[in-house]
Amino acid sequence: MKIRKNLVTRFWYYFRIGYGTYLTFLLGFVSTLITVYYLAIKNLPYLLDLFPHFETFAILATVIGAPVSVAIGWLHLKRSHAYGSEADITVESNPYSYKLTPGKEAEAFAPSYLETLKLVSKLLKSQNLMSKEDESRIDALENKLQTLIEGNMVGNPRRKM
Repeated sequence: MKIRKNLVTRFWYYFRIGYGTYLTFLLGFVSTLITVYYLAIKNLPYLLDLFPHFETFAILATVIGAPVSVAIGWLHLKRSHAYGSEADITVESNPYSYKLTPGKEAEAFAPSYLETLKLVSKLLKSQNLMSKEDESRIDALENKLQTLIEGNMVGNPRRKM
């Protein structure tokens, strides 16, 4: 049942990406060109003199519209506070921001970090180089790593997975 649910949610995600990113973009772009040309340009004689054929208008609108769209997208990503807010929301809602991702992180990296931390801690203790404060910080880190390795979350996610 879990495999089937996973397949359905994957299918739904792929559908939304394909439909929202590609199909509706193409249909919206063509629809906008047709609407502007046949409702605005065809009814204004001085514009009809500039664009006597739809193809001319479509090519010019694309040649001008593509760079303008790229510039607006760049401004949105690099200069706008909106993109930072979107990224914050994505991180907050991503459950893997609070737990290990499956694969190499969960199977190799986190266990090796934990083992390294334990060995370094043991070495420092044996040489009396660790204060009580250091020991409590390292213990807290070891507990968090162990929690992550067990598949649980650390931190304060907005919603539980």
